[in-house]
Amino acid sequence: MRRLYLDHAATSFPKPPAVHQAMAHYAANLGASPGRGAYDEAREAGRLMHVCRERLTQLINGEDPTHIVFTLNCSDALNTAIKGIALHRSPHRSGVGRPTDASALPHLITTALDHNSVLRPYNKLVADGLATQTVIPCDPHTGLVDPNDIQAAITPHTQLIAVIHGSNVTGTLQPLADIGRIARNHDIPFLVDAAQTLGHHPLDVQALNIDLLAAPGHKGLLGPLGTGFLYIRPGIEHRMTTFKEGGTGSKSESDHQPTFMPDRFEPGSHNAIGILGLSEGVKYILDHGIDTLWQHQQTLIKTMIDGLEGGWAGYTGDTESTMPGFQYFGPKGVAHRCGVFSFRLEGFTPTELSQKLEADFGILSRSGIHCAPGAHQTIGTHSKGGTTRLSFGPYTTPQDVKYATDALAQLCHAPRPEMTSIG
Repeated sequence: MRRLYLDHAATSFPKPPAVHQAMAHYAANLGASPGRGAYDEAREAGRLMHVCRERLTQLINGEDPTHIVFTLNCSDALNTAIKGIALHRSPHRSGVGRPTDASALPHLITTALDHNSVLRPYNKLVADGLATQTVIPCDPHTGLVDPNDIQAAITPHTQLIAVIHGSNVTGTLQPLADIGRIARNHDIPFLVDAAQTLGHHPLDVQALNIDLLAAPGHKGLLGPLGTGFLYIRPGIEHRMTTFKEGGTGSKSESDHQPTFMPDRFEPGSHNAIGILGLSEGVKYILDHGIDTLWQHQQTLIKTMIDGLEGGWAGYTGDTESTMPGFQYFGPKGVAHRCGVFSFRLEGFTPTELSQKLEADFGILSRSGIHCAPGAHQTIGTHSKGGTTRLSFGPYTTPQDVKYATDALAQLCHAPRPEMTSIG
C-alpha cells in the first residue's frame, strides 16, 4: 500500500535533496562552530549561516539580515518575543514592586485560535503577576477574528498584539493587514506566528506592519527539526529585554550580553548543521517563487473543498449530501484559508479515524487537540477529543488530495460503529 504523508502542519516531508546535502557537507567538511574561530572552516560556516539570514530577509521583505535571530523552533522564537516585550517594562524588573492596581501591568492581546506557543507564555506571565491579557474570540464557523474587537481591547497599557496567521486547526488565515494597521496606529508591537504559512504563503513584514515574525524552520520552510527564527523589526529590539544570556563569540572580554543584533538574542553555540539545511530549504522556496507555491496550495485547497462538498454525486447517485456524518471546519472556500483541514466523522473518534485512514488507505494524518485548545473550544470539538487533520506541502499533488477525499467518501458510506453526534 502507498504511504501518503499529509501531516505537513506538524513537519514537512520530504525535504528538498539540497537540504540533506548541505547538512552532510557541513558534517563531513566543516564541523566548526560559526563565530568561534578565525580558521577557514569556522569562517565558512559563519558565512553560510549569514547567507541563511539573507535568504530569510529576502523571503519576508525584512529590513536587515542581522535582525533575523535563529532559535530552537517557533515556540522558542515566540517566547523570545513575548517575554522580551512583556518583561521590558515590567514593574518587577524596574524595581517598583508588585503594583496594587493590576491595570498598571503590561497588557497583552491574542486570539482564541492561537497556539499554545502563545497561550502558555501569556498565561505564565499572568499567573506570575507580570501581565494581564485579553483573548479575542473568533467566529465559530470561519475562525476569523474581527479586527474591530482587537481595536476595542486596546488599553493604555497594551504592550503586544500576537496573532497566528494560519490556524493549525481550522486553516483560517487572519486579516493581518487590518490588524497590523491597528497595531501600528497605536504604536503597539505586532507579533505574527507564521508557523503554518511561511514558505506556503507570501508574507511581507513591511507591507503588513509586522514588527515581530516567528516561524519554525521545519514546516513550510522545508528545513530540519530544531530550527526556527524570529525577525525583529529594527528599533523594536530596544523595546525588548533578554531572558537568556551566554557566550556569543563576540565581545568575549565582557561578562555582559552584547547589545547589538543578532548576538543580543543568540546566546550559545548555533545549530549550524540545521541552519545550513534550513538555508537550502529557503533557497528552494525562493527559486520556485513563493507566489507559485501559494498558487499550488490554493489548487490543493480547492481540490479538497470540491471533493468534500460536491465531488461525490457520481459516487452515490445522490445530488444532496454525499458525505453523510462528515463535517469539516473553518472557511468553506479558498479565501481566508491555508492548506490545513480538520474534520470529524460520526462513529469514529479522531484517533480511530486517523488509524482507519492509515490502515485502509496509507494516509498519514494527525488527530487530537493539536496544541490549540482555544481553537477547539471555538469550533466545539474540545470535549470530543478534537479533530482529525490533513495538511499539505509543496510536494503534495492534486491527485494526492483527490485520493484522500475518495478515501473519506468511502468511509462515509461504509458500515461503521454506532453513530454519535459530532455537534
